[in-house]
Amino acid sequence: MTGRSLADWLAYLEQLHPTAIDMGLDRVRAVVGRLGLTRPAPLVITVTGTNGKGSTCAFIAALLSSQGYKVGSYSSPHLLRYNERVQFDGHQASNDQLCQAFSAVEAARGEVSLTYFEMGTLAAFWLFEQSGLDAVVLEVGLGGRLDAVNVIDADLAVITNIGLDHADWLGDTRDSVAYEKAGIMRDGVPALCGDLDVPGPLLEHAESLKSPLFLRGRDFDLALEPHSWHWRGVGPGGEPLELHDLPLLSLPMENAALALQAYATLALPWEPAALSAALQRTRVVGRLDSRQISWRGREIALLLDVGHNPHAASYLAQRLEQRPVDGRRLAVFGLLADKDLNGVLEAMSSCIADWAVAPLPTPRTQSATQLAAALLERGASVSQYASFEQALDAQCAKAEADDEVVVFGSFYCVAAALDWLEQRAGES
Repeated sequence: MTGRSLADWLAYLEQLHPTAIDMGLDRVRAVVGRLGLTRPAPLVITVTGTNGKGSTCAFIAALLSSQGYKVGSYSSPHLLRYNERVQFDGHQASNDQLCQAFSAVEAARGEVSLTYFEMGTLAAFWLFEQSGLDAVVLEVGLGGRLDAVNVIDADLAVITNIGLDHADWLGDTRDSVAYEKAGIMRDGVPALCGDLDVPGPLLEHAESLKSPLFLRGRDFDLALEPHSWHWRGVGPGGEPLELHDLPLLSLPMENAALALQAYATLALPWEPAALSAALQRTRVVGRLDSRQISWRGREIALLLDVGHNPHAASYLAQRLEQRPVDGRRLAVFGLLADKDLNGVLEAMSSCIADWAVAPLPTPRTQSATQLAAALLERGASVSQYASFEQALDAQCAKAEADDEVVVFGSFYCVAAALDWLEQRAGES
C-alpha cells in the first residue's frame, strides 16, 4: 500500500475486517508489540463517557497547551475529514502523516485482522510516539474496557457521565455501562467522574483498584450565575482550589469543570487567568455550535449539535431553554435506527415549533417516514424530505429574522449540514 492516497487507505481499511465493531484488545496488543510502541507521550489522559467526551478532551488539551505543553489528541468519529481525528496542538494531521502511519501499522500487523477503528487508533499512537509530544488526550470510541484506546495505560482516567447508549455492546442498564467505562481505570491511578449519580459498579471498581476517585458534587463542582460561573475542586493532595467569575462558555460548563479537575489532579501550575483564557478559546465543531449564515441574501441563525441520545438531547433542550429566541426554533432532524427516538423526542419536543426530517446518508438511518410518524403522534408540525440538504433548504426558507434553525440528531446530521454550508451558504 506504499504510495497510496489517504482516500485509498480509508477505502482499504473499510474492507479489512469482517465486522465494523469487534470488541477486544488481544489483536491490538499483538500489533502494538510488533510496532514496538511504548507510550504515545509521557503523560496520557484517557476520556470515556456516554456524552461530552469531545468537549472534555478539547478542554483538557487546551488547559495543557496553556502551559506550553505539546499536546496530541485523538477522537472519533470525524465530521468531514478523517484528519480531524488526529491533532497536534489543535492542528489536524496531514494526509502524508496519516498515510505514513497506516503504512507502518499495515507492515507490522501481518496476519492480524484489525477493524477500521483499530487501525486508526494504532496509526494515531504511532504518529504521537514519533512526534515527541509532552501529553496526549485520548477519546474512547465505544465503552472503555474493550476499546482499542484502552490498550494504553493512562496516567489519568476521566469518565464524563453514564447514560444508556450502544445497548448491544454495553448492556441496557446504567450499571452495565458503568462497568464497561470503568475499565479505563488502572491500579492506583487517579480517576474522575462527572456524573452526579455514579452507579455502584464504577465506585466498586475504583475501590478494588485503590484508585483515588474524584467525583463531581463531592470533590469538585460548579455553580452557574446569569453571566458567569464558579468552580471549586481539589489539588492532588486534597487542598481546596477555586476559580470565580469565569465567563460563560458556549460548550458545556459541566465538561469544563471536569477538565479543570483533571488538570488540577496533575499538579501543574495553577494560573487562573491562563486557565480561564484556555477554556474560552476552546471550540468543538458541531457541539452547541452557533453560527450566523447568509442564505439567499438573508441572515439566519443556525445551531449545530451532534446530540444523538436522550441524555444529549436533554442537555441540548436545557441549553436552548437558557437561551430563548424571540422567534421560533425550526429543527432539521435525523437519527440512526439503533437510537432511542422516543427518548430524544421526549426531551426536545417542547423546544421545537416545526420539524423537517430526512434520512441520514447511511444504511443505519431511520426513515423519514418513521421519524415523521413519531412526531405526528406527539402533535408536532413536521415535513418529510428525501435528503438532509432538502430539509435544510426548506427550514432556511421558512426561517424569519428572529427564528433559529437547529440541526441535531447525529454526527451524520452535522456533517451533512457542514457540507451544505460549504456548498450553499456563506458564513458571516
